[in-house]
Amino acid sequence: QLQLVESGGGLVQPGGSLRLSCAASGFTLDNYAIGWFRQAPGKEREGVSCISRRDGTRDYVDSVKGRFTISRGNAKNTVYLQMNSLKPEDTAVCYCAARGFACSAYRSDFGLWGQGTQVTVSS
Repeated sequence: QLQLVESGGGLVQPGGSLRLSCAASGFTLDNYAIGWFRQAPGKEREGVSCISRRDGTRDYVDSVKGRFTISRGNAKNTVYLQMNSLKPEDTAVCYCAARGFACSAYRSDFGLWGQGTQVTVSS
């Protein structure tokens, strides 16, 4: 079975941290750009971060720059999103997605998606 599975979501207080994982099943992620997206209630799904397939270039939406870090795991089938200094506005369902080309901020450019993991930031 070919799929992506997110994990690591949960409930944290403002200023706290979470590390999300995106694990591939049935393939490795070496040749894929991996993007993280999130969707808050009542809002459009937005691109949060992306790591390129070859040179490791990393992209971030302005609202998370300096707080989030995307990286590839040593196992080659996992991508992480380290989220620090979390804010209530970071509350969303977070998805990872794979693309066999360059990074993109457009949801439609990604063909394989995980099921999502809930991130809630609240006091």
